[in-house]
Amino acid sequence: MNHNTPVSPRPLSHLTDAQRRVLSAAQLRAHGVSAAQMSAQCRPGGPWQQLLPGVFVLHPGPPTSEERLHAALMYAGRPTASAGGPVVPAQVRSEGEAGSYGDVALTGLAALALYRFAGAPSLLSLDRIDVLVPRTRRLRSTGCARLIRVHSMPQAQEIGGLPVASVARALADAVAQLTDADVVRRLLTEAVRGGHCEPAAVVRELTLARLLSRPYVVDAVDSLLAEGRAIAEDRLYRMVRDHGLPDPLWNVDLRLPGGPHLGGVDVYWPDQAVAVELDTRAPRQHEDATGSVDERSRELGEWSQYTRKREHLERLGITVVHITPKKLREALDQQATVVRTALMASSDREPPAHVVVLPR
Repeated sequence: MNHNTPVSPRPLSHLTDAQRRVLSAAQLRAHGVSAAQMSAQCRPGGPWQQLLPGVFVLHPGPPTSEERLHAALMYAGRPTASAGGPVVPAQVRSEGEAGSYGDVALTGLAALALYRFAGAPSLLSLDRIDVLVPRTRRLRSTGCARLIRVHSMPQAQEIGGLPVASVARALADAVAQLTDADVVRRLLTEAVRGGHCEPAAVVRELTLARLLSRPYVVDAVDSLLAEGRAIAEDRLYRMVRDHGLPDPLWNVDLRLPGGPHLGGVDVYWPDQAVAVELDTRAPRQHEDATGSVDERSRELGEWSQYTRKREHLERLGITVVHITPKKLREALDQQATVVRTALMASSDREPPAHVVVLPR
């Protein structure tokens, strides 16, 4: 008996028109279909077609966008029949069962389309579907599947039962293939304005992909950071207004009388000596002549500068509340409680040093 033929092959007739009819050669063998039968079914005018090496669409005519996504994942993941008997194809498993394609994930423009980005092209219009695969995978990009090798597979999310890279990672992989500055700017802006992710996460992925050497990407990132800060400031205004916090001073510089500049803060309550500072820092990667990365030291330098300013203000009796845009987006009520607690605790502290407040 051929070792590829299952003891009790499951017939293909159970696949209905409503189900995704995309199977690998291994899965077809698990159903008792021989290689010769596969070839015969895929002859011109036949009922099947081979969309990618080892991946078959079980109907004639153009594949749907969903079938192309499944085919690309199936080719990249190379699912195989289990040694102990027939496998149930991914297409007939219950919706949402991830992991049926192996350690792979959709990324790039295809992933952004699944995230419903208005600036992403339709799935059917994409010539290539980007798929993240482990760097050890011995496959080449072919047909509609473009493989992007990574040293470590990122955590994938699930959309309609498909493994999809994070928005930030998908953006970086999309930008790597784009040369239209306007398209890049629209996609990055939509990511932040639509609440898909924070600017820092996008810049981090662009940095790791070494895309910040492209001037049009740098320009888009500057717009992205400005957009992200504006959104965070708007949420901060809303937090103060909707939670009935005292009216503060906005965007001010603090100085000692006749002394040095202490630094700027986003919100300040002078009567309570409480300041709020938005942390919208985004790491950027710089390369020296040899191409070595100096991102970590830059991050540490920025953090040390921030820490020194905060410690200096707190030595003067000013409480500094550190808030990130992500916290404002995901836990606005909690951040309002933190600020309210700091304001209420001001009466229990020693009187702060007198500082001069100037508009920023």
